[in-house]
Amino acid sequence: MAQAKLMDFEEALARFEPVIGLEVHVELNTRTKMFSPAPNVFGSEPNTNLAPVCLGLPGSLPVINQEAVRSSISLGLALHCDIAERSGFARKNYFYPDMGKNYQISQYDDPIAHDGSVEIELPSGRIVHVPIERAHMEEDAGKLNHVGGATGRIQGAEYSLVDYNRAGVPLVEIVTRPIFGGEADTPEIAAAYVSTIRDIVLALGISDARMERGNLRCDANVSLRPRGNEDAGMSVLGTRTETKNVNSLRSIERAVRYEIQRQAQILADGGSITQETRHWHEDTGATSAGRPKSDADDYRYFPEPDLAPLTPSRELVEELRAALPEHPTLRRRRLREGWGFSVLEFQDVVNAGLLEPIEATVAAGAAPQVARKWWTGEIARIANDRGAAAVDLITPQQIVSVTELVDAGTLNDKLARQVIHGIIDGEGTAAEIVEARGLAIVSDDGPLIEAIDAALAQQPDVLEKIRDGKVQAAGAIIGAVMKAMRGQADAARVRELVLERAQ
Repeated sequence: MAQAKLMDFEEALARFEPVIGLEVHVELNTRTKMFSPAPNVFGSEPNTNLAPVCLGLPGSLPVINQEAVRSSISLGLALHCDIAERSGFARKNYFYPDMGKNYQISQYDDPIAHDGSVEIELPSGRIVHVPIERAHMEEDAGKLNHVGGATGRIQGAEYSLVDYNRAGVPLVEIVTRPIFGGEADTPEIAAAYVSTIRDIVLALGISDARMERGNLRCDANVSLRPRGNEDAGMSVLGTRTETKNVNSLRSIERAVRYEIQRQAQILADGGSITQETRHWHEDTGATSAGRPKSDADDYRYFPEPDLAPLTPSRELVEELRAALPEHPTLRRRRLREGWGFSVLEFQDVVNAGLLEPIEATVAAGAAPQVARKWWTGEIARIANDRGAAAVDLITPQQIVSVTELVDAGTLNDKLARQVIHGIIDGEGTAAEIVEARGLAIVSDDGPLIEAIDAALAQQPDVLEKIRDGKVQAAGAIIGAVMKAMRGQADAARVRELVLERAQ
């Protein structure tokens, strides 16, 4: 794939105003699918979580999942949307091999939630209000697994296999109105918005929101218009592209920035932008053309004849409104201030998707900075090496059991890392691993003095240096003792004993 010409980002902003629109798809974690009794479970063997409705078999009829309706209303309320007194479903007709029916049941002109707004906070402290056009219910499509090629994507694949397990999983699609005024912050706004949506659905408990699993996906629409049209609102907008299914916060920011630079260069060269979907390539940090972008008329929407309209009662809506959790922006501010994290430290936690496990670890008894250190350090490194999610490797309670041993002086950080590896590898509890591996710190003076004497025999001039006031010379003996005792010596006690010998 040839690399497109890119305009410098600052120059692109000087010549054009970026306008974005974001479509976030949230998979709901209901027990069954949107319109069928098939299990809604991630990670099963391909094509096992199926029922006739998922495949569109003749004679099968959809039935609305009421828990999905409740979750969708809760999400709409959290987005400050109006909840429709009457909404319905439509058939969105298109052929894809991962849609067994050749149409998707969605909501078209009467979504369950509409006209909302979400407040987001950027790392700089800037507050942005993102306007929400609609949040509508639909079913997810299946999944194509591309075989062959280097990236697992369709480009370069030898063939594709269809897994219908995801077909019919309940989705809420949240569609923003065009977002103006982002300027240089536009890429950050996109990532912060998706991060806020993730926080909202996690707080509501309606989705696992695992972007790497596709539980939460973002399509980023980007367009540019020449400077001088800023007051024209939506009446003058550039042609947009839609970068599909970007699955990390960092990639969302990078993809929006790339499209701004790519489109700016095309327009500056006298070209025109093609309205199309585009694919994001994490390895190259670039987008590539997908297919021409369809408009609503191309999908031939018509009312779903097998489903009655939804008419949620006001009592239900108010019950769900009363149960809404704290808004994510307020929650983040409270946690950051309460934990004493710097803005950069807190943003790193958020970007890594580790806010919830760190909050749970602090609630279980760990100091905030200690919890941050382990989750963003050793555990994140192990997760990256193993291609796994950090939260799947270890629990907050297990981390606390390790930090308690460090606080008690049984372990130092080096030994604690070994214990964490043992927990992740299934060797038992922290205490059991310390016992089995013999990892406890040695603080008994007898073995320490013996190791100190051996080290001093190798470096006899150290005591004289200490007596001459060069106390830092003790570090050489401490290091030798720690090495001899495989890191299990109490370094503070070793230092005390060395200094005592020098008196």
